[in-house]
Amino acid sequence: MHELQFGLTAPAQCSYLPEQQEQLVFLLPHQPLSAALYQQLMQLNFRRSGEQVYTPHCPSCKACHSVRLNYNEFVPSRSQKRILNKAQRHNWQHQLVKLTNTDYYPLFANYITHKHADGSMFPPTPEQLSSMLNCSWLNVRVLEQYYNQQLVSVTVVDETSDAYSAVYTFFAPEISAFSPGVLAVLYLLQYAKQNQKQWLYLGYQVDACQKMAYKAAFMPQQRFIQGQWHSFG
Repeated sequence: MHELQFGLTAPAQCSYLPEQQEQLVFLLPHQPLSAALYQQLMQLNFRRSGEQVYTPHCPSCKACHSVRLNYNEFVPSRSQKRILNKAQRHNWQHQLVKLTNTDYYPLFANYITHKHADGSMFPPTPEQLSSMLNCSWLNVRVLEQYYNQQLVSVTVVDETSDAYSAVYTFFAPEISAFSPGVLAVLYLLQYAKQNQKQWLYLGYQVDACQKMAYKAAFMPQQRFIQGQWHSFG
């Protein structure tokens, strides 16, 4: 990896743990980025937000652990198998596609309004979704899920030669009982196997944040802790 220049954000309230102060290390703009470089940075705990790449660098908290799964090692739990079987019984459909002209914003806005009205992304804006979907130096895919032939869930997925990275999932609140977020991970593992991607990155896990608890149920998994990947499960 060639020499890169990074910056550090000012302290701010953490969106996951409100009692903590958050700081981020980010790659300074106007440096050449590519999918290959991003793949190396993901291995060092970095994530993408829009065109920017960042990693937590908080002064008094180390709770954010990047999580990744290897499809060769992953074993679905009984609960996850039930979720897959339920979706199959109801003729649930899914596809991983390139970006098209499909307008995902109404689904996104409805999800944020009903599920995260107390969060930092409320009120939703088209620019929030656009920053996830558009990246000039990376292939961005979309996992679409359909129920009764209606689009009900979307997962934004970054692709590199060796990995998929789940950026964000949003869905119609009325189909929550089908666990579309869990289904998204399970389906992406299938696509990782099909397309020979060694890793599926799930973003950061914060054990004390209830909204992230579902990630801990995917085992075995690796977490990036204190500069190294550690295996769990």
